[in-house]
Amino acid sequence: MSSFRNIAVISIAMMAGSAMLAAQSPQPVVKADNAHGTATQATNSAPDQAAAGTTPVDQQPTKEQLAKLFDVMRIREQMRSMRQIVPGMVSQQIQGAMKQTEADLPAGTKLTPEQREAMQKVMSKYVGKAMDLYPADEMMADMTTIYQQHLSKDDVDGLITFYSSPAGQHLLDAQPVIAKEYMPMVIAKVAERSQSMTKEMMKEMAEIVPAKQTAAKPAATTPVKQ
Repeated sequence: MSSFRNIAVISIAMMAGSAMLAAQSPQPVVKADNAHGTATQATNSAPDQAAAGTTPVDQQPTKEQLAKLFDVMRIREQMRSMRQIVPGMVSQQIQGAMKQTEADLPAGTKLTPEQREAMQKVMSKYVGKAMDLYPADEMMADMTTIYQQHLSKDDVDGLITFYSSPAGQHLLDAQPVIAKEYMPMVIAKVAERSQSMTKEMMKEMAEIVPAKQTAAKPAATTPVKQ
């Protein structure tokens, strides 16, 4: 049931990816001009920070700062949105997994309509369970730790300013549409390419361990004289 394992992995990856989608968009760090109270673009210091390594502890943003950032970035809202659209996106993959399962059955054997319906229900149930393997609260906690290591207090304040601005809100408004168009493309390409790669891998594995190995002959024994 390798096809279903691919579906489960894709589902989890999509959930995690949705949380980072807004943050991955290349945007300038925006800071408030103290003199005029207006938002201005500041030089992006990410390359310098990457070269320097982890942000010094005394410059790291607090959990409260990051909670505010995640709030204006609508991270939890994006996660909820993805939970609603992921099942629809993977429905084609479920159908493909069912066809593969049927193809693996002995020659002349086919699934009945009832069996297909039952299998689809089972697969859909476990796709939902797969998405719950990495809960939103745990995801947010992990994101907080990583953000603290690579962003400074000033960076987070600038990002909060940006995502609170009309441009930032427009970007966030567009994220669900972007995800709806982009994620099916990801699923289709990953499914297609992984299927070919899996076949190649299994072929090489079969060359190492042939399906029909010659059984070792039992050692000859001397008949016991009565």
